[in-house]
Amino acid sequence: MRLCVWVIADGKAGHENQSLGLVQALESQCDVDRHVLPSLSLASCVLHYLCSRFPDSRDLPHPDLIIGAGHGTHATMLTARHARGGRCVTLMKPSLPIGWFDYCICPQHDEVVDSDRVLRSRGVLNRIRAGEKDPSLGLILIGGPSRHHDWNNNAVIAQLKAVINANPDMQWSLTTSRRTPHGFLSLLREQHSQRLTIFPVDNTHADWLPQVLESASQVWVSEDSVSMVYEALSSGAGVGVFSVPRKDQGRITRGLDALIDDQLVRSYSQWQTSRQLNPPAEAFNEAERAARWLLQQCPNTR
Repeated sequence: MRLCVWVIADGKAGHENQSLGLVQALESQCDVDRHVLPSLSLASCVLHYLCSRFPDSRDLPHPDLIIGAGHGTHATMLTARHARGGRCVTLMKPSLPIGWFDYCICPQHDEVVDSDRVLRSRGVLNRIRAGEKDPSLGLILIGGPSRHHDWNNNAVIAQLKAVINANPDMQWSLTTSRRTPHGFLSLLREQHSQRLTIFPVDNTHADWLPQVLESASQVWVSEDSVSMVYEALSSGAGVGVFSVPRKDQGRITRGLDALIDDQLVRSYSQWQTSRQLNPPAEAFNEAERAARWLLQQCPNTR
C-alpha cells in the first residue's frame, strides 16, 4: 500500500509534532508520500470551499489522508477534502462537529466516546521512538506554573537533587520549558551537581530532545509537563514524576494519576520508598497503535 498524506500545519511545534508522530508511524507500516501544507485563514477557507479548489496544490497528488492537529487546522482540512478528496483525520476533539471529520484520534482527556471513527489515545501522539538505552545517562525535564499547577522552585530542586544523589554512577542532562520561571536556573546553578549539565530550552534545537530521549535510561519530568511524560514513556525509559502543587483535580491530572496507578510511571513519593525507576513492562507507543488502527479503518483509500 502507498498513501499520499497531506499534513496541515498551523505553525505550532507541538501540533506539528503530533501530526508527524502519526505520519512517521504510518511510514513504518506502509509507503507514504508526505506533503506539509500551511493552514489557511477562515475567510480563505470559505472562499476556496465555495470555489471547490485548494491553493498551491495543483501539482500535488490527490490525498488519501489529510491530517491535522490544532483547532486552526480544521477548516483547512475540510476545504482540502472538498476540493481534492481524501479522508480527514483530526488529532484532537474538534471545535467543529465531529461528524464532519472522517476519523478522530484524540487523547482520553478529551472525553470523546470510542467508535469505529474515533480512537482515544493515552496522551497526545508524538514522534519519539524507543532506542538503545545507556544505563549511565539520565534526563530531567522541567516545566513551570500552568493552568492546572502552581510552582515551587525550592521543592522541585530538592527532589531533583535527591534523584541525582541516589544515582552516583549516572550523568544527567536537564532542560527547561517556556513556562520555567526565570529564577529557577539561577537558583539551581548555585547548588547543582557536577554530574548535571543544564541545557536551557532556548539553547536546544528541534531534534535535541528526541536524540537525548533515545539513549536516556531514566527520565524525570515535573508533573505539570504532561505531554513530556508521554514522550518520555514512548522512549522506553523508566519515567519518574516530580511532585508539583496542583490547582485542581481535572481530567489532565486524572490521566497522569492513571499512568501512576497502572505502574507506567512512578511518582516521586513512590520512588522515595524503593529508590528504583524501571521502564514499563510493555512498550508504550500510541502513535504506532493509532497508525495500525487507522490503516484497519480505511484499508482502501479514496
